[in-house]
Amino acid sequence: MHKLLLALFFTSFSLHFINAQQPQKPTASEIHQNIKKLNFLGSVLYLAAHPDDENTRLISYMANHVHARTAYLSLTRGDGGQNLIGPEIRELLGVIRTQELLTARAIDGGEQRFTRANDFGYSKHPDETLAIWNKDQVLSDVVLAIRQFKPDIIINRFDHRSPGTTHGHHTTSAMLSVEAFDITNDSSKFPEQLQTTSVWQPKRLFFNTSWWFYGSQEKFDKADKSNLLAVDIGTYYPTIGLSNTEIASLSRSQHKSQGFGNTGTRGTQQEYVELLKGDMPADKTNIFDGINTTWSRVKGGQAIGDILYQVEESFDFTNPSASIPELMKAYKLIQSLEDNHWKTLKSEEIKNIIAACSGLYLEAVAETNHATPGETINLNIEAINRSPIAMTLKQYNTGIVAVSKNMTLGNNINLAFQETLKISNSQNVTTPYWLTEKGSLGMYRVENPALIGKPETPRIFNVTFDLIIENTPVSFTKPIVYKTNDPVKGEVYKPFEIIPEASAKITEKVIIFENNNSKDIPVVVKAGRDNLQGTVTLAYPNEWKISPKNQDIHITNKGETQTVIFTVTPPKNQNEGLISPIVTVNGKSYTKELIDIDYDHIPFQTVLLPSESKIVRLDIKKMGQNIGYIEGAGDVVPESLQQIGYNVTTIAPENISPETLSHFDAIVVGIRAYNTVETLKFKQQILFDYIKNGGTMVVQYNTSHRLKTEQLAPYDLELSRDRVTDEFADVKFLNPKHPVLNYPNKITETDFEGWTQERGLYFPHKWDKAFTPILSMHDKGESAKKGSLLVAQYGNGYYIYTGLSFFREFPAGVSGAYRLFANMLSIGKTTQPLND
Repeated sequence: MHKLLLALFFTSFSLHFINAQQPQKPTASEIHQNIKKLNFLGSVLYLAAHPDDENTRLISYMANHVHARTAYLSLTRGDGGQNLIGPEIRELLGVIRTQELLTARAIDGGEQRFTRANDFGYSKHPDETLAIWNKDQVLSDVVLAIRQFKPDIIINRFDHRSPGTTHGHHTTSAMLSVEAFDITNDSSKFPEQLQTTSVWQPKRLFFNTSWWFYGSQEKFDKADKSNLLAVDIGTYYPTIGLSNTEIASLSRSQHKSQGFGNTGTRGTQQEYVELLKGDMPADKTNIFDGINTTWSRVKGGQAIGDILYQVEESFDFTNPSASIPELMKAYKLIQSLEDNHWKTLKSEEIKNIIAACSGLYLEAVAETNHATPGETINLNIEAINRSPIAMTLKQYNTGIVAVSKNMTLGNNINLAFQETLKISNSQNVTTPYWLTEKGSLGMYRVENPALIGKPETPRIFNVTFDLIIENTPVSFTKPIVYKTNDPVKGEVYKPFEIIPEASAKITEKVIIFENNNSKDIPVVVKAGRDNLQGTVTLAYPNEWKISPKNQDIHITNKGETQTVIFTVTPPKNQNEGLISPIVTVNGKSYTKELIDIDYDHIPFQTVLLPSESKIVRLDIKKMGQNIGYIEGAGDVVPESLQQIGYNVTTIAPENISPETLSHFDAIVVGIRAYNTVETLKFKQQILFDYIKNGGTMVVQYNTSHRLKTEQLAPYDLELSRDRVTDEFADVKFLNPKHPVLNYPNKITETDFEGWTQERGLYFPHKWDKAFTPILSMHDKGESAKKGSLLVAQYGNGYYIYTGLSFFREFPAGVSGAYRLFANMLSIGKTTQPLND
């Protein structure tokens, strides 16, 4: 986290900044940059569909060069993507990508907003997207974002006029933006919003175009650009020694779960926007031309501007505190503004600038990062003024009690206090607000309308410091945080969060029973407080048997766990259902799992989700026993194969050798391995020789972009972007007598029931005649796609390439996916099946 903080150049006072990171300690250059932003009264809203869709170059340019208040509205949180850094998918991936966006905005200077739309996966057309999203709700959220943010300018990332040419979510985002532009000033549209906000009419709507949308640079060069504006986003910032595009690359590189690490560029670079609605600026290099962005924009603002423009002009980089008397004069005038929107925004901005100029440091640290309802925790409170400016700490308020102090904050004299914080017995636990209620495939359910659009759950516990600065009352509110010292990382901050007194999890989210034998299932119970006593039971389907009926728990210390074992016996025939642990403490039941998400590039996250695992009595046979697995971008294939009785060994790419491979009945290559593992391009011939000598090799999907080698297979094989997004799409057997469909398991149409999110992705579209296509499938209105499963005999063995989304189906416990994969691993083997 330290490296990240060093990169936060221009965002010292951004209100959206991640609460749980270290306190901001801006330099004089950063303070001056924020004074420039204070003196610019204009806003830009950039709008697209997913995390990583945003143009960080343009966002950074608007925030740091133009000095406009800039935000990115992402319709979704990216739950439907792939995760290149860990095993989290769906809801947990959405939490990661939310925080990656917040971290990116902390670098490029923007703010972040969302709608309630759920990223359900790839969509080929807006019609398909809007059949799953609730259009009225998503449009309402876009209108709400515009009314709350009040942008002068909206910039769409995608073109609303080209449905079917890109991701359906992309085009839909632009279509909704265009529609919202025309109705945000209409009080009859979504009138319930007007209880907390007001109507608003943006001045201009643009489409952020480029040569890519024209098909080639040559076509773009020849295109009519009379309706386009061009800005040079390659500007250089000498105060920090970086170009705008270098900052944008740092921001873009925070999308680590999607593998979007980016190298900075330097030099002039044109960015184009096409006017869709509103008046064309006379100066086509100035997107705000003709829009008043000075303090005279608001009634009573001229006097404020007279003060603050002079502060900007005369700022002393060696003594920022010299600006405080004039800043305080402006602060008092801002409090009298009639325009509540700008009054609220500029009050916070100028307060934080005053704090930075004085070196004011205010902090409230809890003794623990977790507490439970009813618990009392200790707080350490610190206040220090590192300037000669006269300040008094009148009081601080913990939200429970106001503590009067009336103490002088002398220059560089540290004041430290200890308080206690009593957590209410009825206090809600901390978790991402959009996950507290069960939503639909296309929409999150958010019961509290005040939360809609917010990037994360607002911090519950804060301390407000009431100060007197230059004889004027000023209050600063700081979230309570937790900090500790790590021997390697040094000072580490985490958010202070409320957790339940008990939580439980079953480690395996899918448990496969490949025969009638019972399995011992461990349940891990975690204590949120000391001296936790209670019982654990399991909820389970009627056809299954569980023993014992309950287990006692007694955990002495908060944060510790106790594991209890239940024996689960499956029915004789194929069957599936859910089991859920229930922890009962003093008559109260707890059914959720406490999940920690801990990556260095984002703040520590605590997520509560329903604790449940899928149990599957699977009618399955298999051949072979020992499987070698080569990791790619991350999936749960090894664990899933172990569930059905295989011995799975992970092979480090550098250890691939004839000797190593000789021990395995089959080799499985993880998803996107040929996109992410450089070493594989040097090991292909060894793998091909393994196949020739009688081995089986199964390669899961890769993308055609940034392949480490063009020789994926021992025969010609060309990847495409072909995919089937409809998980219910009909599947036809092109070669119904092929062994992969018949041995050792008879694959039928029922094996393709219950698939989730999609059938598959990035299928090959050209292949050597040595390959046999097995399946045909397609989305509505499209031609048949025959590349989802290709099998080729090579020497004495078999090479199989599949774009079927096993990486999604295994975590969902889809029976047919397991049966088909077992056949793929069994191909060419003639001994008796293990389960016969």
